[in-house]
Amino acid sequence: MSRMILSIDQGTTSTRAIAFEVSEAGAFSAAAVSQIELQQHFPKPGWVEHDAGAIWKTQLATAKAALKKARLTATHIAAIGITNQ
Repeated sequence: MSRMILSIDQGTTSTRAIAFEVSEAGAFSAAAVSQIELQQHFPKPGWVEHDAGAIWKTQLATAKAALKKARLTATHIAAIGITNQ
């Protein structure tokens, strides 16, 4: 099996996880994607807040879903990359 990398992107409106297969030549191809909408809270005009627990839950859920779609387990993942807003 090729090396696999899991990418988690935490945005303002959603959480996304992508399982990437990395070839011997270093080329990346998406094996599976999962995305869940993240609820936003607006306590004042111009302010946006998120619940930290909801962020964690959506990150975990999207990571598990991407692995399941790609028929992988955590042991297949060589590295995890995280981006955020």
